[in-house]
Amino acid sequence: MSKPFIKNHQYNVIKKQAEFIQSTLRNVADQRVLDTVRYSALTNMLEAFPDLTEDQQRMLEQITTFETAYDFQRYLGELESYLESYPAIMPKQIEKLFPKNKKLKVPDLQSIDFRFVTYLSWVDIAAGRLFIVYPFEGQFIGVEGKITPTNKKGYCLFCNRHHELAFFLVKTKPSIPSPDNYAAIGQYVCMDNQVCNQSITDTGALEKFILSVRK
Repeated sequence: MSKPFIKNHQYNVIKKQAEFIQSTLRNVADQRVLDTVRYSALTNMLEAFPDLTEDQQRMLEQITTFETAYDFQRYLGELESYLESYPAIMPKQIEKLFPKNKKLKVPDLQSIDFRFVTYLSWVDIAAGRLFIVYPFEGQFIGVEGKITPTNKKGYCLFCNRHHELAFFLVKTKPSIPSPDNYAAIGQYVCMDNQVCNQSITDTGALEKFILSVRK
């Protein structure tokens, strides 16, 4: 059996391509079109995996053989056992990432299925603050900022999907340090981080933002 090799965002790519194939199967009868769609879906999946063994690639290639919704559902279910979980983290580690926040409310980590997490985040509603913890190159990066609901839908910076948005504003170090001088970076992100984690298929925009505001 292959060891876990599928990250959450890569699993989302697979789900998206499975939905693409199923939609085509329901609406298109031309076998040539179906073959093209299957090939395109597989190509998009493989592009999300820079390093695959032959066994892992053969496992993913099975998606091109399915015909029924049950086949796809079973396939996705079986792939869950190959999900690479978000790195283990303890509440004390999270607290150390936000040393200035003495009243930090750490989420209930026991209730989270970390197989389906690309970035850990939670909102302190009373304080109007959003916290993000992201694993990068063997360490965790913590980001804190003000969050303001927009009550509108739009495209999230992190997952690039059309969801309910909030404006996330993070203070950063100014180019010229001064007690009265500060810089800030703001972006529109999903109000619901669970929905975002279920939608994200590429970590590029997320990582760029995290690294731009890290302290």
